[in-house]
Amino acid sequence: MSLRNFFYSTFLLSFCTIALPAQYTFTVDEHSPYTSVKSQDRTGTCWSFATTSFLESELLRMGKGKYDLSEMFTVRTIYEDKALNYILRQGKANFGEGSLAHDVLRAVEMGGAVPQEVYSGLLPGQTSYDHSEMSAALKGLLDGVLQGKHPGSRWDDAFRAVLDVYMGAVPQEFSYRGKKYTPKTFAEKLGIKSSDYISLTSFTHHPFYTSFILEIPDNYSNGSYYNIPLDELVAAVDKALEAGYTIAWDGDVSEKGFSARHGLAILPEDPRRPDLFDKPGPELKVTQEARQEAFMSFFTTDDHLMHIVGLAHDQQGKKYYVVKNSWGNLGPYGGVIYMSEAYFRMKTVAVTLHKSVFSK
Repeated sequence: MSLRNFFYSTFLLSFCTIALPAQYTFTVDEHSPYTSVKSQDRTGTCWSFATTSFLESELLRMGKGKYDLSEMFTVRTIYEDKALNYILRQGKANFGEGSLAHDVLRAVEMGGAVPQEVYSGLLPGQTSYDHSEMSAALKGLLDGVLQGKHPGSRWDDAFRAVLDVYMGAVPQEFSYRGKKYTPKTFAEKLGIKSSDYISLTSFTHHPFYTSFILEIPDNYSNGSYYNIPLDELVAAVDKALEAGYTIAWDGDVSEKGFSARHGLAILPEDPRRPDLFDKPGPELKVTQEARQEAFMSFFTTDDHLMHIVGLAHDQQGKKYYVVKNSWGNLGPYGGVIYMSEAYFRMKTVAVTLHKSVFSK
């Protein structure tokens, strides 16, 4: 599917029941409009794809119309921010391809936004993304600067030049739908404000009902998360989805029960059972204590972001979250994954959503 083929995803809107023969049968209970499934290809930019998709749904929810926003413009903005952080911390900071949902919100305020058709991040002739060489070149440049002990005043220009070589230069001004914009004025038109959103998590190594800086490697910008009990986190997400909101999800997809190819994320009691992805079966009962133990022992890590767009249930009545991934149209549901509540309870690191879901 072309990255520029922007449309409402219609399979949820057109069908209330989705099934594979003699396998899982899902009935969608709640859903909100979302944009077409895209692919991050060979990059570690799921955070940008997931949260950009989330913002596109937010614009639809707010009645501002359909937009296909550039994920790679945001990636550039965050790379530049990471570079400054890495230099000022004298290399004692994380510098890589990963970031988090709140960084996309920060990027819109720091650098603005542009449509995908204005800036794709692809060079002429390229049809897919691969940042492996670019990422190594960028870090090598920064490490070289730090070896000089006293950074000069031109390293940031050199850094942006490398981004230009691999991703193309960013237009300072562009025309879109008959009007001229800069990235900043286009972002102002969208009206996305980071202060309208909140990130929630649920861990017991910090007090509940307080905010703390979540200790995960990709939180280079020291983003703050509000900590609530697990049952309340699930209830908050369900309430948001039922009210027509969507959720930016951050969590772990390393479990054997996660399979994008099968369109499933489940937490089976026996992950070795031969019919794991053929039909529903018993799942683990996830407690706050089990979740905490998995996080502290690194069995749950922050390794992927996706976009939750709805609620569903299977033929046994078990609840699932309808999740839009960023690995292209992989799997039987066109790039969408059905995540069980058990998987969500154990493997969710954090969620980001609009504050208006909650009372004061």
